[in-house]
Amino acid sequence: MDTQTRHAIKSNALIDSTNSALGWLEEHKSEAITFAVVALAVVAVGVGSIWFFQHRQEEAAVAFGNAMDIYSAPVTQPGVPSQPGQRTYPTSAARAEAANTEFVKIASTYRSTSYGKNALYFAGLTDMEMGQTSKAETTLKQAADRGDKNLSALANLALANLYNQDGRSSEAIAILTRLAAHPTTTVPAGEAKLQLASVYEKTNPAQAKKIYAELKDKDKLTAAGQIAAAKLQEMH
Repeated sequence: MDTQTRHAIKSNALIDSTNSALGWLEEHKSEAITFAVVALAVVAVGVGSIWFFQHRQEEAAVAFGNAMDIYSAPVTQPGVPSQPGQRTYPTSAARAEAANTEFVKIASTYRSTSYGKNALYFAGLTDMEMGQTSKAETTLKQAADRGDKNLSALANLALANLYNQDGRSSEAIAILTRLAAHPTTTVPAGEAKLQLASVYEKTNPAQAKKIYAELKDKDKLTAAGQIAAAKLQEMH
C-alpha cells in the first residue's frame, strides 16, 4: 500500500469518526447539554466551597481574636486608674465569664475550623477559672478529642491539673504519665514530668524526688532541669 493510499484511508477514518461523533451529539443533544451543565455545576460548587471555607476561617479568626482580647484584658487594681479606652474587669472571674461566653459561641459556630477547636480548649480553661469543675472536665475532654496532637496535649494537661486540684490524683498521674511518654511541641516531656512530680509531692514524695533528680541530671541545660534542681533543694 503506497503512502498516498494510507493517507487517504486515515483521512477517511478521521472524517468518519468526526461524523459519527457529530451524529451522536445530534441524537443525544439534551444528554450532552445536561452533562456540560453538571460539569460546570461541579466546578462552581468546588470554587464556592473553597471561598466559603476561607470566608469562615476569616470570620472565625476575627471572633477568636476578640475573645482573646477579653481573656487577656487586665483586672482592675485598687487605686490604679485604668487607661482611657482600655477594657478592664473587676475580677478574674468576671473576665473569665465574659471570655467564656465568646469562646463557647465560637466553638459552636465555627466547630470545624482550627479557631473553633482552639476556642473549645479556652472555654474549658475559663470554665475552670469560674470554678465549674464538671463543665470544665466535659469541655476539655471534647477539646482533647477534636484537636490535633498539640491541642489535645494542652487539653489533657489542663485536665490533669483539674483532676489534681479536685483531689483525683490517680487520674492526673495517669494523664501526665501518658503525656511524658508521648511528648508534643506544646507539652514537652520535661513539662509533663515536672507536673507529674508536683502531683507526687503530695502522694509519694520519694517518687517526686526521683523524677526531679532524673530531670536535673538529664535535662540540666533546660528550664525543666533547672526547675527540677530547685525543687530538689526545697524538698531536702
